[in-house]
Amino acid sequence: MNGIPGYDSCRSGVELQIERVIVAALEQATVHVRCLRGPVRRGARFNRLSGSAQAVDLTLTEAHVYGHRVPALDTGLTALVTLRGKGVQHLVSGTLAVEGQIIQGTNPQP
Repeated sequence: MNGIPGYDSCRSGVELQIERVIVAALEQATVHVRCLRGPVRRGARFNRLSGSAQAVDLTLTEAHVYGHRVPALDTGLTALVTLRGKGVQHLVSGTLAVEGQIIQGTNPQP
């Protein structure tokens, strides 16, 4: 604890909704996402996954919007992102009947 009230709650909390898992390997996935709470910067770490009690530790290593690599995703944008780390196998695509999972985490320190 650092003594600043509400520090952790305002420390760049970010959220992505998984629309489609395109490619998933052992510890890396390419995923089509929508940014629900951003901006989400490269290096953001995700440790919470909606609808799952499984532990995840994923890092956003790349983001592409309309084919262009971008350093951050603003709220509302959709993008192809690369996530690396533990828990990739727990990511699932959304369907017409069920919205996609939401991953939550924090941006890297500036």
